[in-house]
Formats: sequence, structure tokens, C-alpha cells
Amino acid sequence: MPAKRSRRDATPATPRLLSGGNPQIPKGAGDAPVQAYIAAMPGWKRAVGRRIDAIVSRTVPTVQKAVKYNSPLYGVDGVTWFLSLHCFTRYVKVAFHRGAELTPMPPGHSKQRFVRYLDIHEDDALDETQFAAWVRQASRLPGERL
Repeated sequence: MPAKRSRRDATPATPRLLSGGNPQIPKGAGDAPVQAYIAAMPGWKRAVGRRIDAIVSRTVPTVQKAVKYNSPLYGVDGVTWFLSLHCFTRYVKVAFHRGAELTPMPPGHSKQRFVRYLDIHEDDALDETQFAAWVRQASRLPGERL
């Protein structure tokens, strides 16, 4: 007879989706939790997550990754972060934590002084060249401690 699993040991087959379809992924450092988040992104958003992750990884080969607050984070030192993303019902929001210092600035404004956003909707074309330029610039700025 197989060993009985406790409820605490049970791992859900798929992560729970929170408001707006944002995956609930346990906090963790490294590529694995970020890949789990991307795999759990619903529908067309998964492809956007893969593209963003690939562009960031290619542009900043030494990038550090983590998931905190149910959002993937990207940084260079594992302590501070220059970019994060989050799923909403109709779009994926990319946050550049020092985006006000990027040239040109990403289009989405924030209540936070330095943060700028890029909202990616289902039918939007992502300008990968511009996105990579923002990532390159952002990775060279001081990150935000989250």
C-alpha cells in the first residue's frame, strides 16, 4: 500500500489564478519560480511572459530572477530589482522600477516617482529592439529593494 500523503504535502496540479488571472506562485529565488509563473500565465499572456523572459535573459546574461508578491522580478544582484511583471485581466504590466530615468521613457505613468510601465495587450506588437534597450538601460541603474 502506498504511503499516505498529508494535505500539507499535496501540491496543486496548477497554481491558483488570483484576480485578473495573475498566477499565485510561492516566493522563491532563481529561474525555477519565474518559469513556474510563466507556465501558469493564462492564455496568450504565457507567450508574452516567455518573450519578456527571453529578451531580459539575452540582454542581461547575468540577470538574477525571483518571484515575490506573485510577480517575477529581474535584477543584477539578487537583492534589488530593475523590472517586474504582473498579469491583469486584459494585459500584462511590465514595471521598470527606475523607468523615469530611461530614454525614451516607457509610456505608462505611475503614482511612484521613478516607476514607468509598459502594458502589453493581446494584439499589441512588442517592439523587441526598444524593449531590449530599456532592459539594458534599466539593468545599469540602481535597483529597487522589494
